[in-house]
Amino acid sequence: MTPAINLLKKNKTKFEIHKYDHDPLNTDFGKEAVTKLDLDANQVYKTLLVELTPKELVVCVVPVSKMLSLKEVASAFKAKKAVMADKEEAQKVTGYLLGGISPLGQKKRLKTLIDSMAFNFKTIFISGGKRGLDLELSPSSLKELLNAKEGNISV
Repeated sequence: MTPAINLLKKNKTKFEIHKYDHDPLNTDFGKEAVTKLDLDANQVYKTLLVELTPKELVVCVVPVSKMLSLKEVASAFKAKKAVMADKEEAQKVTGYLLGGISPLGQKKRLKTLIDSMAFNFKTIFISGGKRGLDLELSPSSLKELLNAKEGNISV
């Protein structure tokens, strides 16, 4: 069990586990999940950590088919600017390895922003907390569990 799964169980949230064999040579983790689970890339979400100015880390959940708009993230959090967080810092703060960072069950709860596109689907797929493990749940459940905001943050 990962901290993400434990959190979902603790909150009695409806979800499904989807496992696949992760290729250790593959570093495009989101696209690997799309391919191996045979999913719509608009329905699979990656978890990205962003550093705002002044120094504050936030979590952004965006479709693997899109890119994150740092300008929109900064605007959503009323920050001067936003940059991608350092990979080592992201792993340290979340307690997860890159490619397995889940928005759920992180060591430190950070402000979270979910791309509005997620709410076009009954369920979405997010990392379950390790490579080769995705969780399927409703975007509204994810938003509620994380007390997240919703915004147009992908391009």
